[in-house]
Amino acid sequence: MRVLVTGGAGYIGAHACKALARAGHEPVVFDNLSTGWAEAVKWGPLVRGDLMDRASIDAALAQYQPEAVMHFAALSLVGESMKDPGRYWRVNVGGALNLLEACAAAGVRNFVFSSTCATYGDQDGVLLTEETPQRPINAYGGSKLAIEGMLRDFGAAHGINHVIFRYFNVAGADPEGEVGEQHVPETHLIPLMLDAVAGKRPALTLFGTDYATRDGTCVRDYVHVTDLAAAHVLGLGWLIEGKGDAVFCLGTGRGFSVREVIEASRAVTNREVPVVIGDRRPGDAAALVSSSSRAVNELGWEPTRSNMRDMIGDAWAWAQKPGYSG
Repeated sequence: MRVLVTGGAGYIGAHACKALARAGHEPVVFDNLSTGWAEAVKWGPLVRGDLMDRASIDAALAQYQPEAVMHFAALSLVGESMKDPGRYWRVNVGGALNLLEACAAAGVRNFVFSSTCATYGDQDGVLLTEETPQRPINAYGGSKLAIEGMLRDFGAAHGINHVIFRYFNVAGADPEGEVGEQHVPETHLIPLMLDAVAGKRPALTLFGTDYATRDGTCVRDYVHVTDLAAAHVLGLGWLIEGKGDAVFCLGTGRGFSVREVIEASRAVTNREVPVVIGDRRPGDAAALVSSSSRAVNELGWEPTRSNMRDMIGDAWAWAQKPGYSG
């Protein structure tokens, strides 16, 4: 099957493309390379296009005639979304609307969407499931929730079948070292921590140590990027088999605090993590932990590397490589 992968030059999208190719599919990457890397596109063609430009989407769909779309492309910085919410509503929701309208017009009826745990907001102490009420506290989460609603409407009106994945903190890198995590600027905990360990930055900043958690730092559920990519391939299979629309949470059911991640890094790298204490960031929830029982029991998802040792170990191995060049 040929699959148009928006944001396929980015961190998660590139790993999904590798997983698609391994499963015998052909990924066609659609990316404006604003945050992605052309060097990460290794398993199919790259289309330089922008979701804000409907004509570029129409042209890509007409040229490649994909049977499905995987939609990863989005602005995704929580702090930035608090400062400039209009940009997130305009780009994330507007871009998704262009994409869905183009899919409806081109007859593309299978759609896998990368959503987020940020749609739940701050629900400390709750094991989040697909039925947990969604109450986003930042524009990033709000924009993703809006797209989930759009998918339901386009499904009803145009027959676009969809699988929605709400996932949690993604970490790690391809164990074979072909792709990995590299953002400019970097905002994710594990690569920032490993940069501090390697001396590429002075220290890791702990954004708040007074949360109502076991050690005062934020708690998150971490998922290995290759396990996440595998779930997306399963989601595509779900649609191909005609099983209908579905929502799946992808997590491990276990949360790690920032301090616990730091301790795990010491065990993996045998190096100390230099740390400084900073203020809380607006829009950060205290704790977000997910159940993935539906994905395991219904989708057949079997995460194999979503443990802290493998996630940090694979990320550390990637950090030793030259990476991508701008």
